Amino acid sequence: MNIVFFSHPLFLNHQSMPRYLNMLANGMQRKGHTIEILVPKPLFFKLSGNNKFLGKWLGYIDQFLIFPVQFLRRRRSFPENTLFVITDHALGPWVPMVRKLPHIVHCHDFLAQLSAVGKIEQYTTGWSGRLYQRLIRWGYSQAQYFISASLKTKHDLHYFINKEVVVSEVVYNTQNRPLIKFKVEEARFQLSNYIGVNLKAGYMLHVGGNLWYKNREGVIEIYESWRANSDNRLPLILVGEQPSKCLLEKKEISKYKADIHFVTGLPDEEVNKAYCGASLLLFPSYAEGFGWPIIEAMECGCPVVTTGEAPMNEVGGSAAFYIPRKPLEKSLQDQWASISAEVISKVLNCSALEREAHLLNGYQNCMRFSSKVIIDDFESIYLKVVNKGKLNTTTLPIGTPSSKFI
Repeated sequence: MNIVFFSHPLFLNHQSMPRYLNMLANGMQRKGHTIEILVPKPLFFKLSGNNKFLGKWLGYIDQFLIFPVQFLRRRRSFPENTLFVITDHALGPWVPMVRKLPHIVHCHDFLAQLSAVGKIEQYTTGWSGRLYQRLIRWGYSQAQYFISASLKTKHDLHYFINKEVVVSEVVYNTQNRPLIKFKVEEARFQLSNYIGVNLKAGYMLHVGGNLWYKNREGVIEIYESWRANSDNRLPLILVGEQPSKCLLEKKEISKYKADIHFVTGLPDEEVNKAYCGASLLLFPSYAEGFGWPIIEAMECGCPVVTTGEAPMNEVGGSAAFYIPRKPLEKSLQDQWASISAEVISKVLNCSALEREAHLLNGYQNCMRFSSKVIIDDFESIYLKVVNKGKLNTTTLPIGTPSSKFI
């Protein structure tokens, strides 16, 4: 089989999507398939210099005007057994170019789409963003073959396309980067030296960026509630992007600010150490596309406390500890933090035998996401699409998203 992957341009500096593409491409190459990756080049984008606003709009010219013309000039040159893979439904405007050819669209999360139609109350999309999301939806709605990263993603997909399709399957993500394991004591010692904080007794960990759905402010709120009712003084380590102004202000007014640490620019190996040495991962997201830190932490032997909503509970299964989603009503947020803090205490106060059982459950849960299983599933669907086979698909109710963020 000849596979052509359509990918986000490198000049967007995405982190997870290039890794996802590499996982697909390398996996299919190992299976003996011929692959090619098509990516827009930064022709107009280079003219923007360091102007981010200008770069965004010039980048759109490269992606949605220049690149389609370049592809259409080549379209007839591909072999008959070629499958065209749109690696992210956000690349929907390219779907019409291949809709009459064997194709498949990988769907990750529909948070931007849901926000654009007013279904997410925590985040409002501006008028230009709404137009852009409408363009994306117009594109991917013309496809007939889909793979979703979770059941929630599949449900949301069907809400937006509102039609029967030939293939709509769920294949979970696999690890998109190698994970090197470290002994707990070694990980804590080395990470302590790297970031200049004493972590010998352990620490609470969060991994994620500043996107609204990551709920980094909620991480601090839970930590404060836990500290207020505990004699334990474990520090909180937040690994990810430079904190936003709001997040910095939240730390500065905290009674426990001396024990709250933001760590940015951490190399992958150091992130692995952070997982291996952590007392637990606190991951109270409002939503996720998949939730890679959940399985990364479990694979590194770190207990996980996360939100009991899809897709986090799809990924965590029976191996994670769950807390409610943070409510919008300010009058209920202290109670939410308190309930979540009680779960934190439960995890930290486990006996050695209980903790070992939880960690074993986590390792076993990770087996569901092994690269061999996932790549086999992708290949099976790809081959059936190329051969015009039809899969048995589960029909989902049409007309409502899987959950409303309220």
